[in-house]
Amino acid sequence: MTLTTLPASNGPDANRSAAIGPFALPNRVMLAPMAGVTDRPFRQLCRRLGAGWVVGEMVTADPGLWHTRKSQLRMDHRGEPDPRVVQIAGGDADMLAQAARLNAELGAQIIDINMGCPAKKVCNKAAGSALLRDEALVAEILDAVVAAVDIPVTLKIRTGWCAESNNALRIARLAESAGIQALAVHGRHRQQRYTGQAEYDTIAEIKSHLSIPVIANGDITSPEKAAEVLAYTGADAVMVGRGAQGNPWIFQQISYYLQHGERMALPSLTERHQVLHGHVEALHEFYGTTMGVRIARKHVGWYLSDDQRFTPPQQRALKQQFNALVSPETQFDWINNAMAPGAATRLLAKGSYAA
Repeated sequence: MTLTTLPASNGPDANRSAAIGPFALPNRVMLAPMAGVTDRPFRQLCRRLGAGWVVGEMVTADPGLWHTRKSQLRMDHRGEPDPRVVQIAGGDADMLAQAARLNAELGAQIIDINMGCPAKKVCNKAAGSALLRDEALVAEILDAVVAAVDIPVTLKIRTGWCAESNNALRIARLAESAGIQALAVHGRHRQQRYTGQAEYDTIAEIKSHLSIPVIANGDITSPEKAAEVLAYTGADAVMVGRGAQGNPWIFQQISYYLQHGERMALPSLTERHQVLHGHVEALHEFYGTTMGVRIARKHVGWYLSDDQRFTPPQQRALKQQFNALVSPETQFDWINNAMAPGAATRLLAKGSYAA
């Protein structure tokens, strides 16, 4: 069942609470792990703006890659509040168990296993959502990782490999039997990747059969959608992924809507400017000048796409301008000029960003 056919309801219980191991969920909205997106600066920002929990980028289970700069950055959780949730990815039970132990030693407080990533380069290594095709291997991996650490282990999956193999309920039962303490389900099968619409019947069915917390994921892009999905599926929480790109305020917006039944005021232009400036500053500090400048480009692009001051052609022109900048100084000058309160009226009047 998709959004357009979700039945009316009285809404989810905003005060409903769940726990994963010793950690209580402070609210019912979480940040989904996204490779290349949910780095430490973005996780910290989303926590500050209302995400109950955040999950980091997936870390490879291949020990031969742990020394790389990418892996080292993904395993860096310094300064983050509890609980620190680290997602691991791979297709070998022993290697995943070893990765779980390493990350626990580095400070992870919850280990999440990735069986949902649809990326071709991940699935070609029999990892991510490709694992859903081999239920025996799934069971072996779950048993090995749960036994390897004394901290909670969670799992993220999709509804199956393809439309003809919706085996998410069987995987969910294997997970609960193995000692998995929470399950996140993206309402698409792997072959869909991110096309079409997420469906929530499978998530509702899983929730009706499991006693562990179930988290609904897929197309959570507004407070209203979050409330409808929670009410329809009975899930304990929603997990927001792409809906947070350029809109990290979505977490507090969802929590407010669940609590009050109405939307909270949108962030002021001053707040939008301050958050964007602080986010880019954190990216430069975390990655260094060269890499920070490059990574800031996609985030600024997402902020622009969510900025209703500008038309789509104007957004594209602004993105092109920012993408041409090659230093932190020029990026901050641009942010303080183009994205400051009143920028749309002032700059568009000049024709600087007209398209």
